[in-house]
Amino acid sequence: MTGAVYDGGLRVGPDGARAPSGMAPLGADPAAGTAFAMLVDLVADGDVVVLSGAGLSTESGIPDYRGETGRRRQATPMTYQTFVGSEAARRRYWARSHLGWRHVARAAPNNGHRAVAGLQRRGLLAGVITQNVDGLHQDAGARDVIELHGSLDRVVCLACGRRTPREELDERLRAANPGWDAEASVINPDGDAVLGDDRVDSFRTVECRDCGGALKPDVIFFGENVPRPRVEECYALTERAGTLLVLGSSLTVMSGYRFVRRAAERSVPVAIVNRGATRGDAEALLTLDAPLGTTLTALLAELTPRP
Repeated sequence: MTGAVYDGGLRVGPDGARAPSGMAPLGADPAAGTAFAMLVDLVADGDVVVLSGAGLSTESGIPDYRGETGRRRQATPMTYQTFVGSEAARRRYWARSHLGWRHVARAAPNNGHRAVAGLQRRGLLAGVITQNVDGLHQDAGARDVIELHGSLDRVVCLACGRRTPREELDERLRAANPGWDAEASVINPDGDAVLGDDRVDSFRTVECRDCGGALKPDVIFFGENVPRPRVEECYALTERAGTLLVLGSSLTVMSGYRFVRRAAERSVPVAIVNRGATRGDAEALLTLDAPLGTTLTALLAELTPRP
């Protein structure tokens, strides 16, 4: 660590004096202040790899599956096997997603996304891996983001593999369904909206313009494997990291949790900022249960040189 050691879990300076906590935005909880101070030291050392999840985007109005908004909705996500195996399932997905996409497309980066981009501009990040499919890291200015689960702003043909912009598909679906409209009662994190069967049954899908194959959002559905080269790139980043910083992920699914396990195996410090407990808490050097936007904004402020 730079300029500090850890004694019994407390942040102290080289001379044994307690270092400033910088935890004012986190309230009066001494434990939170200590964890935040440790987080500042870890990130200040640089070479941080960020692993972000849906909790980072909830402040942008995009719900999660397992946090507070997810528990209220009890969403059931589409699986890959259901999507590829049933034309009716694809119609249901695209009708619901046709509405849900509008909600995701309107979402704007929040303070947490902007803080991550700011840390990258400060040269403190070695990489950004996101489990999210909303593109908000890039909209906030982050570069070279690894989209572990793909992105909703692209569509892929299951037959020929051609990728096209989601905006193009949106225009084609509007043209194929003149006058079709519905109001979604619930929006899910993957842009899937909850609709009644009557509205789904009247929806018309479209096929690939090149080969007539079925279209799928360019995202990894539940039950689908992340491409191996993408996984290996993330493993390599994790193994070289000075710190693995998990932001807004419960780490419930192995897709993200495996990088925490790899970091722990290689003695790479793991820091977790999330609302609520996570599957990776036992492997973490520190955990901080706090709002993502407030915490990351305060972190960036602590690491930004004063004029």
